[in-house]
Amino acid sequence: MKVLVTGAKGQLGSEIQHLGKNHKGIDFLFHDIDTLDLTDNLLVDEFLKDHKPGFLVNCAAYTAVDKAEEEKEAAFRINADIPARLAGLCLKHDIRLVHISTDYVFDGTGHRPYREDDLPNPQSVYALSKYEGEQAVLEYNRSVVIRTSWLYSTLGNNFVKTMVRLGESKDKLNVVFDQTGTPTYGGDLAGAILQIISSSVADESKFIPGVYHYSNEGVCSWYDFAVEIMNIAGINCKIYPIESAQYPQPAKRPMYSVLNKARIKAAYNIDIPHWKESLKQYFRVPGSV
Repeated sequence: MKVLVTGAKGQLGSEIQHLGKNHKGIDFLFHDIDTLDLTDNLLVDEFLKDHKPGFLVNCAAYTAVDKAEEEKEAAFRINADIPARLAGLCLKHDIRLVHISTDYVFDGTGHRPYREDDLPNPQSVYALSKYEGEQAVLEYNRSVVIRTSWLYSTLGNNFVKTMVRLGESKDKLNVVFDQTGTPTYGGDLAGAILQIISSSVADESKFIPGVYHYSNEGVCSWYDFAVEIMNIAGINCKIYPIESAQYPQPAKRPMYSVLNKARIKAAYNIDIPHWKESLKQYFRVPGSV
């Protein structure tokens, strides 16, 4: 079985590359913009016809949340137009599609973990572009959309790396405490995606299309997350809680974006670690910081 992974140099794509080495019987095709331009529909069509993958995992995304407010066209081209095209090509070539979306599709006004059937209400250009992308993908009935939150990994830029870098150079940092969600270790999400694919390769009936939520277990604020990062990394930097109003940003963030993971756990028998345990695991990986 061949599995095409797009956006392979990003945080999640890189984690899939790392874990994919242990999945015998699956031939992974890892590509990014430099080797497979997803904006070129004819090129991608020919690629799929020639290589005949059974799965396509789309990790390609425009993730500069604030910059998207100024670069709306780029955000929608990557987050909405490309997924729509990929879904059409997957339909043409009979490929199962796994697409990654975000907790930002919700407005963050809820007070219980968001379920997959809760009504999205995106509040920024980035959020709206991701929502339109997942809606386009879901028109293809052999697709899985996975919404995730607060992603970090051993590669790329993310909150954990930023906190470590700043913590090593400053005595104190201010971090917002009134935005609540759950961190997601990219290695865990990559493992879940590979479990979905592996189980489906063994038994095609186990591929259950639809929307799923995945983040690590537990709940925290960005402040709590930062404090735990410093504790585990052994960095002596004092973290002070501030309100979001004291740290204005161009794009509106959801104040509450905890995700309910019951559906993905039941459908694919996935065991999800607590965010603190996964953060410890992250720091055990050589070169993580």
